[in-house]
Amino acid sequence: MEQQIILIQIAVILLAARLFAEIANRFNVPTIIGELLAGVVLGPSLLGWIEPNEILKLLAELGIILLLFEVGLETQIDKLVHSGPKAAVVALSGLILPFLLGFLSSYWLFDLPMLVSLFIGGTLTATSIGITVRVLSDLGKHNSPEGQIVLGAAVIDDLLGIFLLAVIYEFSTSGQVDISNIASVVFYVSIFFLLTPIFTRLLTPLIKQIHSKTDIPGLLPTTLVSLVLIFAYLAHLSGAPDLLGGFVAGIALSRRFFLPLGAFIQADPDFTVDVHQQMKPIIQLFTPIFFVMVGLSLDLGAVDWGSLFIWVFSLTTLLIAVGGKMIGPLFIKESFRTRIAIGMAMVPRGEVGLIFAEIGRSAGILDATVYAGMILVIAYTTLAAPIWLKYYYQTTEKLPD
Repeated sequence: MEQQIILIQIAVILLAARLFAEIANRFNVPTIIGELLAGVVLGPSLLGWIEPNEILKLLAELGIILLLFEVGLETQIDKLVHSGPKAAVVALSGLILPFLLGFLSSYWLFDLPMLVSLFIGGTLTATSIGITVRVLSDLGKHNSPEGQIVLGAAVIDDLLGIFLLAVIYEFSTSGQVDISNIASVVFYVSIFFLLTPIFTRLLTPLIKQIHSKTDIPGLLPTTLVSLVLIFAYLAHLSGAPDLLGGFVAGIALSRRFFLPLGAFIQADPDFTVDVHQQMKPIIQLFTPIFFVMVGLSLDLGAVDWGSLFIWVFSLTTLLIAVGGKMIGPLFIKESFRTRIAIGMAMVPRGEVGLIFAEIGRSAGILDATVYAGMILVIAYTTLAAPIWLKYYYQTTEKLPD
């Protein structure tokens, strides 16, 4: 693609994201909805002006990584660790229930093949941490008890999602599950998670020391953005399957690396303020690209709106997608209001659900009709969940627990 076209596309994405966010804000709707709708309007669903490409995907990935870094700056790490058991319950139930219900309804109710049903169930397990984190941050709830549980659950959910996707894809290509291939994915991802705290503790004081001695402005943004790119590349070199390389890179190391890095930087309040001030303009520049890209990836024009099957299938699957995430938090010991908020925050499928569905489509497992039905479910959970969450907090804020 010509360089000039890419430049125009980036300009249009940034301006459209800002315009739609301003409109959403005027109507008291979460600004993230405006950015998602900007992608829907610009993409194949409506105008068809922009299609996702590798450069835009890279910029979008950079945006979500930097957003999570900002969340790390504001995350109280002790609260995040304390929420671990509850987060694990929410994540496991939010994976098992949608997967089983999605698989069984597809296989028995809609008489779809087993492999198709497995991919549908796998797609329903996803949670988009980017969308969830942005909504909670905008509402000032990322450090609330439910915010910490959701953040921890989303990390576990992403990790389990990698393993599940690897198993299903392995089964789809060979008709059986090769334990050695799955074990290699588990091994590399586990190594990433074990090494992340070590890298974090080593690099944080080094960055602080260099920052205190330099007189040249811009050290922090240059260093931190460079680390994003370096660690994403190292993750790709780890030997993860090519098909899952980008997914593993984004989730296993680069995204999760910057969450604890941001949290550990908090040890020096003055340094934290410095980092926040210098990084915020870059974060505000790149983050909207991610949410516009999610909208661009939704092709609502591919849906046969006159098909009875699509309506019945998508509505049934939607009930499972929402209910499967809402039931899990009921198993933990929190106030009822908090448990409902956690369930709502876990509903958006976003880019993670799209990755599952797209892999199924490109592998020839999901046909056009089933794929269109899944796109409807992903679109609804992605666009509607932030509105529910904001409205829920507004209406229950003053109610007693």
